[in-house]
Amino acid sequence: MRFIGKPLVFGLSLTPFAWLVAATFGVYGLSLGANPVETLLEDFGTLGLRFTMFALAVTPLRRLTGLNWIAQFRRMIGLFAAFYVTLHFAVYLVLDQGLALAPVIEDIVKRPYITLGMIALVLLLAMTATSTLAARRRLGKRWQKLHNSVYLVGILGVWHYWWQVKSDITEPAIYAAVLTGLLGIRVFWRWQRQRRVKPPVAAASPQSAA
Repeated sequence: MRFIGKPLVFGLSLTPFAWLVAATFGVYGLSLGANPVETLLEDFGTLGLRFTMFALAVTPLRRLTGLNWIAQFRRMIGLFAAFYVTLHFAVYLVLDQGLALAPVIEDIVKRPYITLGMIALVLLLAMTATSTLAARRRLGKRWQKLHNSVYLVGILGVWHYWWQVKSDITEPAIYAAVLTGLLGIRVFWRWQRQRRVKPPVAAASPQSAA
């Protein structure tokens, strides 16, 4: 499964990028519409959020189905989440702002939804930089703490999307519901685990009660 599944997941994950590149250059008559920069910005951002949701869905899907081999795709999916979020920022920086750093910094400071997006990007890049086995061994327990920030990335991503939408919030609300389910089931499992390991309270003896 490893030698078939990983190339398949990689190819499927890269397909949206290939389509957008083809549409950018008008290959086979494809087009990004009247505002190509806005289309790229929105599509790469949405893809980054979707892949973050996919990464968060791996563990619940594995536990609920018993298909443990699903876990082997988590790292790849997480890397694609970082890939698409980075492209989202790159389009904003290069095509939308023309590499003008002053307006970008001003946006990050003054526009809360951009601030949230930047925090999410930094966390994703930190996880990407430490995604190797060597980094995991070197960081020890700190590695798990860092990579648990994927939960925060999910929250920041949905929040970023919600705040930037000006009218119809249907789509960000769907992502918020999915994220609530993915995080909620983890909270439930943790509560169950703590409940199982909690030592029983010893009954008081008549002498101590007196």
